[in-house]
Amino acid sequence: MHAYAMDRQPRITRDDLAGLAPVAVPQSIPAPGRVWTALDWDLIQLGHKSADMDDRWHTYVEGRRLYIHRSWTGLGIYEAEFSPVPDGWQITAAIVEGDRSSYRRQDDDYESALLEALIDGVLLSSYDGPGHQRLARFRNERGIP
Repeated sequence: MHAYAMDRQPRITRDDLAGLAPVAVPQSIPAPGRVWTALDWDLIQLGHKSADMDDRWHTYVEGRRLYIHRSWTGLGIYEAEFSPVPDGWQITAAIVEGDRSSYRRQDDDYESALLEALIDGVLLSSYDGPGHQRLARFRNERGIP
């Protein structure tokens, strides 16, 4: 997204998203080892509001913390704390919903890869970057479609 367009897009806040529930049973997962650029962080901070039923995610940022919720239910699924590093921004702590009655959690490494892929796809509109490649490897290894 061009910087000019980014300036004109309103930032999504918690108040823009109805019926949100926090992560009920937070469980730590490994933070992706990736560094996002300053421009990536600017785009991540804009957040995302689901446009239709096929769009499964709502996201917003408060401070340096990214919140990711299912759009249909409003349930919190991921949270990720970002911190500045010399080349950009990196996740320093991440959690996933651990209540298996509301989210079918996979193992820690898979959830870390899915978090990275969601950031790439939902917030950065990139479906062939490192997050999706990493997730595809996990799915292939485990026979997950």
